[in-house]
This record gives sequence, structure tokens and C-alpha cells, in this order.
Amino acid sequence: MLTRLMPALLALLAAWPALAQDAFPNRPVRLIVPFATGGPSDILARLMTPRMSERLGQTVVVEARPGAGGVTGVDVMVKAPADGYTFALGSAGGLVISPGLDRNMPYDTLRDLAPLSLAAVVPEPVVVGGATPFHSMAELLAAARARPGQLNYASTGPGSMPHLAGEWIKAVTGVDITHVPYRGGAPLATALLTGEVQIGLADLPILLPHLRAGSIRALAIGHATRVPWLPDVPTLREVGIPEVNTDNWHGLVARAGTPEAIIARLADAAVFAIKDPAVARLMYDQGALPGGNTRAEFAAFIRAELERWGGVIRRANIKVD
Repeated sequence: MLTRLMPALLALLAAWPALAQDAFPNRPVRLIVPFATGGPSDILARLMTPRMSERLGQTVVVEARPGAGGVTGVDVMVKAPADGYTFALGSAGGLVISPGLDRNMPYDTLRDLAPLSLAAVVPEPVVVGGATPFHSMAELLAAARARPGQLNYASTGPGSMPHLAGEWIKAVTGVDITHVPYRGGAPLATALLTGEVQIGLADLPILLPHLRAGSIRALAIGHATRVPWLPDVPTLREVGIPEVNTDNWHGLVARAGTPEAIIARLADAAVFAIKDPAVARLMYDQGALPGGNTRAEFAAFIRAELERWGGVIRRANIKVD
């Protein structure tokens, strides 16, 4: 009898990985957000997860693991089992900027991550405090040239997208303005409101309430086109700085080596959620442009972004301690 049953047992064992993948997920799935609870990334994750949960048939639980500009949370995901039960909402900082700044990265973006979909693009404007006399980029640049080193620009931290964007603008225009890093968008906005700094760069959702109130002014937007939230604000291209694009973005990634069928299910759930009209509208209301591209498109986007920001870091000789 054992001899007769052996072929069937061997066939069942051979099919077991495929059967396990077909059953995915059979328990809650964890989405790592590599920034603090309540921040833009956390809000974005919580907009998507109800629809992802619906698509997957299991709850997607958001877990904040902040640190190192978005690197810590992605590293937590990379160190988890490659079974699809842990994936991450990465950002430009953790996926394409930090690799160009840090030779001791705990993961390799292209080798260790499996792109699922771009979640959202977040434009970043160049802004000034409402009490400053600047109402255009031309006025700001003229003042910076007349007073080298005396104007300050705020970023959300060393090595952040706003920091690199500011250094990129400096390198292209030749102005000398001083970088002042803050620990996040809220203190950056406060510094602009109090006049502690004159200039700032940050994600649009952080600044939008102050821009609408008129307490902070946008002089240009670092996006390819004008954005609907600020239709009267010109692009950097329009003001004579065509080289600079300061879009931030967030995207969903899993661990490389996760079975293909599971990666496909996660990607399908991600795009389903992002393209849901209600979710897209909520993203838009926050100041973000919804993504929802294919795995191949997102992979190509990441490769292009690695090259772009790596080039900025090298050309501007940006160093972060």
C-alpha cells in the first residue's frame, strides 16, 4: 500500500508551494510605513489599505517603522520572510536617494526589492514666508545673489528630497543660500511662519493649508506642469530652471524572492486600491497625484529615479554626515 501511495504523496509535496501561493493570503498582511504615524505616508497608507483588504480578502495592517529617512522601515520588510505577508510603502528618500548618499545601505534597491506599483506623486513647491518681500523666483534669486549666504532655506532633514532639491537649485542657478534642516514638515512650516527661515521646500500636502491661508507663498512648483491646487504658480521650467524636478513619490514594494503568484496578487490589490475613484479623490484632496502603474512601469521608474538623483548628488557634491 505504501508503495502505491508514494507517487501520490510525492506529487502532493511537489504541488504544495503552488497550493500555498493559491491560498495567499490566509491571515492578515502587514504594510510597513517607514515614517511616523500621522504623517503623509501614514495617511496615504490608510487611504489605500481598506480597498486592498477588500481585494485580498484579508486585513492589511499598517505598521509604522520610522527612521533613517525611510530606510529603517524598508529594511524591516527586506529582513522579513519572502512570503508576501510583509510589504512596504517606500518613498523616494528610502528607495533612490539614500542609496546615492550612503555606501552602507542595508539593502540594494534593485536587487532586494520587488516593485508593485507607484502609489502617488507629491509635487514640492519652492515657498517663502508670508512676511518676506519675495513674490517671484526672479526676486528671490536676485536677493540671494545680492546677499550671498544670508538667506536660509529649510528642508525636512539632511539627505531628504527637499535638501537635494535645494542643493540642485543652488548648483543650477549659482546662488549661495544656507541649508537649515528640520525634523519634518511641521517644524519646517513653523520656521517659515515665524520668519526663522525665508525659503522652504517640502511636500505639497504639508504646506497646502498655509498656502491656502496666505501665510506662506509658493513661488514655483517643481513638477513638469502646473498643478491644479496652485494653478497660478509657475513651474521651475517656466521661471528658467528647466533642469530641476522636485517631485517626491511613494510606491509599494515587496521583498525580492517572493513567489511570483503572490507578487502578482499584491500588485493587483495595490492598483485596485489606488485606482478606486474614492481613494484617488482622497489622495487628490491631500495634494497627491494618484499612481497605479504596472510592475514593469514602476521598476523602470525606480531605475530612472536612481540615475537621476544619483546624478544630482554627484554633480552637486552633496554629503550627509
